[in-house]
Formats: sequence, C-alpha cells, structure tokens
Amino acid sequence: MKDVTMKPPEKMMLYNLFPLLAGPFPGWREHFGRIRDMGFNWLFVNPIQKPGMSGSIYSIKDHFEINPVLLAPDGGDPLQQTRAAVESANAQGLRVMVDLVINHCSIDSPLLEEHPGWFQWDREGEVVHPYAMEGRKKVVWGDLARFDYRSSADPEGLHGYWVGLIRYLADLGFEGFRCDAAYQVPADRWERLIGESKERHPHLLFAAETLGCTPAQTTRLVHAGFDYIFNSSKWWDYKSHWLLNQHHLTRDLVPSVGFPESHDTERLCEELGGNLAGMKQRYLFTALFSAGIMMPVGFEFGFRKKLHVVETTPRDWEQTGIDLTPFIGKVNRLKETYEIFQEESANQVFADGNPAVLVMWKGSSLTGREALLLLNKDIYGAQTFEAQDIHGFFESRAPITDVSPENRVEEVPSRFSVELGPGEGRVLIPGQEREEGRAA
Repeated sequence: MKDVTMKPPEKMMLYNLFPLLAGPFPGWREHFGRIRDMGFNWLFVNPIQKPGMSGSIYSIKDHFEINPVLLAPDGGDPLQQTRAAVESANAQGLRVMVDLVINHCSIDSPLLEEHPGWFQWDREGEVVHPYAMEGRKKVVWGDLARFDYRSSADPEGLHGYWVGLIRYLADLGFEGFRCDAAYQVPADRWERLIGESKERHPHLLFAAETLGCTPAQTTRLVHAGFDYIFNSSKWWDYKSHWLLNQHHLTRDLVPSVGFPESHDTERLCEELGGNLAGMKQRYLFTALFSAGIMMPVGFEFGFRKKLHVVETTPRDWEQTGIDLTPFIGKVNRLKETYEIFQEESANQVFADGNPAVLVMWKGSSLTGREALLLLNKDIYGAQTFEAQDIHGFFESRAPITDVSPENRVEEVPSRFSVELGPGEGRVLIPGQEREEGRAA
C-alpha cells in the first residue's frame, strides 16, 4: 500500500486544452504561449485515441491509434505528430497529462471479439453497458462496453494491456494521467498498475477522477497510489458544510484539484449570464481552496458553448470580446508564489459580521503559514467587511500583508474595514513580505 504521509505536493496548475476544440496537433502550438503566460505548468488533454461508432472521444475503439481528426493530412506519421505537439508544449515549460480511460471502451472495439473474457456479459449474452444515476433516472451509455475487473476470465491479459497502453503514452511524452471514473476500477488493480508503471517511469503522475465517490471509495483509491484527486469545490454555495467535511476527510492523505468548470459542466459564463465578477470570484476561490487548479480552454475568454465529446469542432471557437487572462495570471502567480496555496491546508470558515462575505482562514500543516480569504459572495453588489482586530483571525500577531490579485491596500491595520466590489476577493497573509515581482 502507498505511504500516504502528506508531503509537499508537486505544483499542479492544469490547463485543459480540449482536443476537439483545439483541432489538429499543429494548431495546438498557438495556445502554448498564452497558457504559459497565465502561469499554468501542466497541459491536460482529453482522450486522443480513435473513437468508435458514436464518435465520442470517451468511447475509444483503438487505444493504440490516434484520432484522425487530430492529425494534419500532410503532417506525416501520426505518432510523430503527437510527439511533436507534446515536445512543443514541453518547450514552453508545460508538462502534458492525458485522459486514461480503462473502465470501458467502445461497443465496436475489436477487443470484444479478440478478448471476450475481459468484459462483463449479461444473461442474454449481451455486453454490459456502463450507466449513471441522474437523480432517480438511470442513464445507460449504449455506445460503451464495460470491462470486467471482478471475475474476468483473463485478468492478466487485461492488466498487461493497460501496462502496455501507459508505456505507449509515456513514450509519446505524456507525463501524467487523469484517470476517468477511477472508482469504477478496483483499487487493488490501480495499485498494481500504478506501481508497475512507476517502476519504469518514476516521474509519472496519476490523478483520479473521484467526483461522486464516497469517502471510503476515495480513501481506497488514495492507498492505491494516486498522486491527486479532483474535488467538488465548483458546486459549493459558500455556506453549506459538505465541502469542508469532504476536504477534512482527505486533505491529510492526498492533494486535490479544483475547477471552476469542466468539459462535463455547463460553461460558467453561461450559467452566470455573462457576469464576469462571478467568474473571477469562482476562479479565485477555486485556485486558493486546494492544492491544484484545472481550467478548460475558453474560460479565460468567457466562452458560453458547452464542450461536447462528439460535436465540438474548431469552428466552435467563440469571439466574445472578453479577456480574463490578466486576472487569471495574477491569481496563478499568487498561488505559485505562496506555498500555502499549493497544499491541502486546513480551512476554517468564520461566521463573522456580514453574512454576504466569506471569511475563510487557511493554515499550513507543512510550513505553519496562515492566510485569510475575504470573498464577496454577492456578484452583483458591493459588500463591506469590518474587523475590530484583524489579528484575531490569525494565530500570529505579525504584520499582515495584502497579497490580493487586485485592489491591494498598502497597510492592513488591526482595525480593518474594506469595501469589496461585486464578487471581489482579498487575500491577507501575516508575517510575509509581499513579493512584488512574482505576485503583483
């Protein structure tokens, strides 16, 4: 079992370049400079392999063949085109992570005929399809075939296939894997797969998609060797207890990654009716709440059209007139500068004064540092925060520095009052000189 003693996590600031929107590999290069300049250090791409009859990139037909829509017609060898894209990202300081989908494949994959013992079959001899419950409604994905990890007639063959796939992707330059619906694969299978993969490639990182998992399921996956999990901070209403409860159960075991939106959700700009204050509010909170942050392509430009695993094409690139890249860059530099925002720190919410202002204390178990996030929950109007003694929120009595991404104050007196614009956040750190060149 993995030693889950918490250690300083590797910085994980992911930019999700959705491949169907980005188009063929040569066009990816035009994005890398912008991604780097915003302060991201990882590039995450969804599945790049050949899909099956449904066309969904998560319904993989051939794990060892590249999706034709990502290839330039005159670009030469598919594997070389893939390597070239990864190498171009690396040249901009971006490590590259790819989706690893091993809980199912497409219904028309040759694997069903070649290795029927790898799959689940019902009493009528039909392959079992994965499903999910949306409320009381059972949603079955008929284009998918579920692998059998409980009673497979050939468990060693299935395991060896995935070892080979990870080796294949690592040889293409991928250094990380977002493991889709990781809880649908038994933890002991993950433990062996991750362990053997890291014996050959020690630098590989594995991030488990654990959304919807029970705490027990998440704990089992952590012990299987995952380096990161994904959290549900995107859906927090800034007042319920569930997010902090979830975070408390896992924060000492594994760092997590939050996101303001993902390819599975509606676009936040669409949800908020174009309210940019709300977008900035959610990004700031998500970036500072947990160790890692993931942001999908287009968030920075206020895209409104949801990413689609079949229908999205480069023609869906939107011209919005919105550009949040300066703000996102400031938040990312703030996160990169102060280590407390790169770990699963202790988080405590204070019910103090104005209920429209979130007052969240963060305390590092690694460095002993503290921080206070003041966040206006109201994305339409200004709100005031007042404290008779701001030091009362901290253990330290050291002078406090305002390191906020915008509208900083030069001095933070003990009796502190500040008007927060719609959705605005303030970040205060005691005993820490402002690093102007990096976090300004």
